[in-house]
Amino acid sequence: MSKINFFKKRINKISFFYPKFKFINDLIINNIKPLKFAKKNDLTFYDSKKYQELSSKTKASYCLTTKQLAPDLPKSTETIIVKNVLYELAIVLSKIYIDAEIDYPDLSLNKPRKSGFKKVSFGNNVLIGKKVKIGKNSFIGSNSIIESNVVIGKGCVIGSGVIIKNSIIGDDVVIQDNCKIGQKGFGFIPTKGKNIKLPHIGRVEIKDRVEIASGCTIDRGSIDDTVIGKNTYLDNQVHIAHNVQIGSNCMIAGQVGFAGSSKIGDNVSIGGQAGISGHLKIGNNVKIGGGSGVIRDVKDHSIVMGYPAVSLKDFIKKIKN
Repeated sequence: MSKINFFKKRINKISFFYPKFKFINDLIINNIKPLKFAKKNDLTFYDSKKYQELSSKTKASYCLTTKQLAPDLPKSTETIIVKNVLYELAIVLSKIYIDAEIDYPDLSLNKPRKSGFKKVSFGNNVLIGKKVKIGKNSFIGSNSIIESNVVIGKGCVIGSGVIIKNSIIGDDVVIQDNCKIGQKGFGFIPTKGKNIKLPHIGRVEIKDRVEIASGCTIDRGSIDDTVIGKNTYLDNQVHIAHNVQIGSNCMIAGQVGFAGSSKIGDNVSIGGQAGISGHLKIGNNVKIGGGSGVIRDVKDHSIVMGYPAVSLKDFIKKIKN
């Protein structure tokens, strides 16, 4: 029996689920984590040379990968060789996190009890799930929904019509009306005749003093978390896809879109309607002009514009010719 078929057989005989699940033959998997954060007894995945540096340092006990990429992993990591890493990852996730393919409605929602939130102000028709934590001096606007296990810090202002799930929010955060935070992201593995959904098990983490204007959507992470750094400001109708990490002190204008797993440095300014492709690295102190399409990594202190985005100097030369 091949190693992957043996692995699948064990996956199909899970005896219990999150936060720990156990396979036959006493093989313990504590969690499924990205290369960078995986520890002993965790399962990780490695599907692109882009992550070669992280692969060589992973502490995971097990890794889904291809035959070509396997040599990059430490000897301490047992490789599980597959043809399509993300497809196999989706199958494993769907068997372990059985409810993660769809964002099911939180059926535990109720009106907040004053005894549980003595120093929190609520508007009309607010609904709160189980084990929600909200810090003192926070405000929750009318018709907003805070689903189970969400954590909101002190001094936060949550507008009206906001839905928050799968999220941890710091202190002094402002989230204006009609934002949707922590929903499942857009992830599919195309196969013949069917698209396989990639379950999402990550969260959204919003650091202190972030301000998010009206109508923004921020997806939960697929495996990793989606993160927004301290003192970052988002204008109206910004979309942030799964696993995106935005640094501190960033200014992002209206209708900017981030594709999945891109990493944005500190002190980055992005003009309105710009688009950032997936799996990119945008450095610190970068400025991106409005309407730009960024399809390559951008180094620290760069100013870029256009589609595809190039240095401002090259952009100006091009439009003059």
